[in-house]
Amino acid sequence: MNPTVVLRRPLITEKANGGASDCNRYTFEIDGRANKTDVKDAVKALYKVRVLGVSVLNRKAEDRKTKFGLIAGKWEKRAVVRVHPEDRIELF
Repeated sequence: MNPTVVLRRPLITEKANGGASDCNRYTFEIDGRANKTDVKDAVKALYKVRVLGVSVLNRKAEDRKTKFGLIAGKWEKRAVVRVHPEDRIELF
C-alpha cells in the first residue's frame, strides 16, 4: 500500500505523548485495511527511522446520545510504533 494512504494522521493525546517521550512510542491512526508490515514500511519510508515493533488495535468510539436515540460510535484502527532509541520523529 502507498505509505501516505496507510498512515492517516498522528494521534497527539496526553497518553500518546507520554509514550513518545518515555519509550520512543508513537501512535498513528491508520487505514482499516493496513496490517503491521504496511505500517512498519510506511513509517520507515515517511520518517526515515528504524522501527523496532508495531502494535495494532481496533477501537470503537463510545455511543452518543441524541434526541433521536443512540448513535453507534465508529470503529477506528490505531498503530503504536516503537522506534530505535537513537531515532526520533520530529512531528511529536
